[in-house]
Amino acid sequence: MTSGQRRIGAIFIPDLPPEDLRAAVEAAEDAGVSELWLWEDCFREAGFSSAAAALAWTERLQVGIGIAPMPLRNVAITAMEIATIERMFPGRLLPGVGHGVLSWMGQVGARVASPLTLMREYAPALRALLRGETLSTQGRYVRLDDVRLDWPPTSPPAVYAAGEGPKTLRLSGEVADGTILTGGTSPARVAEAVALIGEGASAAGRTGAQPVVVYVAVAFGTDAGARVTAQLERWDMAGQTDRILSGTAAAVAAGLEEFYDAGADAVILQPLADESDLAPFMRQVAEVAGRVL
Repeated sequence: MTSGQRRIGAIFIPDLPPEDLRAAVEAAEDAGVSELWLWEDCFREAGFSSAAAALAWTERLQVGIGIAPMPLRNVAITAMEIATIERMFPGRLLPGVGHGVLSWMGQVGARVASPLTLMREYAPALRALLRGETLSTQGRYVRLDDVRLDWPPTSPPAVYAAGEGPKTLRLSGEVADGTILTGGTSPARVAEAVALIGEGASAAGRTGAQPVVVYVAVAFGTDAGARVTAQLERWDMAGQTDRILSGTAAAVAAGLEEFYDAGADAVILQPLADESDLAPFMRQVAEVAGRVL
């Protein structure tokens, strides 16, 4: 089941260079945005270094990584990264892992034959290491021999898994603490995903909350319509205007109600690619938050 607690945040899209990150995270904190999510798209900003910097520049902001591709990293390294950041900035990191874009994984020689098997082995191992357990396992992809973190988190953070297809969504409910849904997911699809996640959790005998995070692209302002049209053309989705919310903060807030009603716990607002100055965007996100929370 989902947590039932509404959250809202924003995304720093990696179309922007790393040197723009500080201004964006400080603008988010100044505006009162509670969560800022980062993408580790190949071959752009690295997720954990960016998250650590964002946390160091702020005092209250929670920073999500959505997602770090599992094939790129040994699970012990991922656990070390998360544990280190969590101990330095307790309670403010929201780590997520996923299959990664398969073509990108292939470019670096990291594409696996069975992404589902990797997630089935990786997510439980990661969560166990973050709990301070000593782990030995000999899976198809995850192989650890008496591994234990010297500096595990005092309180391990929830580990999110990204999911899109039915099999991955069920598996996320089985092995992760929460699920991230990609941008372009409709409210109806959110409801379907929530049901699949619940099926996986029930099959595994899990009864706790399973927070669901969904990315929603938005365009604010009087020129939002033209910007939406241009963005959809860039995405080869011309005419599919339901993929992006647009208009005033009030209009966007009204549109988000469908996502919450469908079972999303956190709606993370994604700026369009032409949004070069994120400070005004963060102020609009904060206004939307004030209307929906």
